[in-house]
Amino acid sequence: MKQVLVLCTGNSCRSQIAEGYLRFFAGDQAEIYSAGIETHGVNPRAIEIMKRDGIDISSHTSNNVNEYTNIDFDFVITVCDNAKESCPYFPTNAVKLHYNFSDPAKAEGTEEEIMEQFREVREMIRKYAQNFVNENLKH
Repeated sequence: MKQVLVLCTGNSCRSQIAEGYLRFFAGDQAEIYSAGIETHGVNPRAIEIMKRDGIDISSHTSNNVNEYTNIDFDFVITVCDNAKESCPYFPTNAVKLHYNFSDPAKAEGTEEEIMEQFREVREMIRKYAQNFVNENLKH
């Protein structure tokens, strides 16, 4: 079974959304983990925006990348430039992939405008996750 790690700065939004979609699309093809260079807790708006698409990430935890140094990952996906630049060295042969999704946690405006930013980022991550699974995990 493939081991996939999604890395972000705080493991609160983008990596949590990606973990949710990767688990959904990969099914039993892979074990999916997410982590951050720091841990900021799972963003309540990320939980809400995923719930609107029928995926429950409310039980996810915010994990530090150092918790997973003993896992030999097949893929490490960074979802923000900061994580790509700050990622600690992994003694692994993992395929490293990167896509810099904008951070919806930095969105400003009314609650409706902020949630629209979360929705837009969610849709981008959804497409990315589906493509990743189709290209790398489906046999």
